[in-house]
Amino acid sequence: MMTYAASQILPAFLQGLALSFGLIVAIGAQNAFVLRQGLRREHVGSVVLFCALADAVLITAGVMGMAQALGGSPVLARALAVAGAAFLAVYGWQALRRARHASRLKTSGDGPGLTRSAALAQAAAFTLLNPHVYLDTVLLVGSIGAQQQAALRVWFVAGASAASLCWFVLLGYGARKLAPWFERPSAWQVLDGLIGLTMLALSAMLVRHVITGF
Repeated sequence: MMTYAASQILPAFLQGLALSFGLIVAIGAQNAFVLRQGLRREHVGSVVLFCALADAVLITAGVMGMAQALGGSPVLARALAVAGAAFLAVYGWQALRRARHASRLKTSGDGPGLTRSAALAQAAAFTLLNPHVYLDTVLLVGSIGAQQQAALRVWFVAGASAASLCWFVLLGYGARKLAPWFERPSAWQVLDGLIGLTMLALSAMLVRHVITGF
């Protein structure tokens, strides 16, 4: 049993990594704020750490909470898995559609500076007051992570949290070098294309999981 579990650790980790990365990489207020702080080199560590920890807490709460809720209801687990697969398919299709059109992430390093507490307050607002974070991070990631075997959920959570941490570190500390790249529409078209294909692949894996049984 231990050998079987060990052989599933990497797939569970990578599934969490790919799912979280696909959902977090988007043109939005939170990413623009982290990029802005990186460009200004202002409280970058605090902002990055807060955003990554907030995601990790929400992901963990989602996976563990959904796992407990679905533990005694295989029918509900299957229904949420199907709904998650449909959501990922639609999300992937939308990403592929976005890849056909030019878009960019605009931000500015101008404007008044922020104190550390003000920067963290804004990071909290952009993170926790966004309704999509609860749909994506808690409900979607939680319901998909809950489909993993109990011993593998921690690895799924680790993968999803690692994607969030890596993205915010890249965005915050690489801002000055990455800003011109983020402002190029072609770069986002390529990224959206990759995200679209990843989401469709995850949707197919989830459908297969539903068909083969829990």
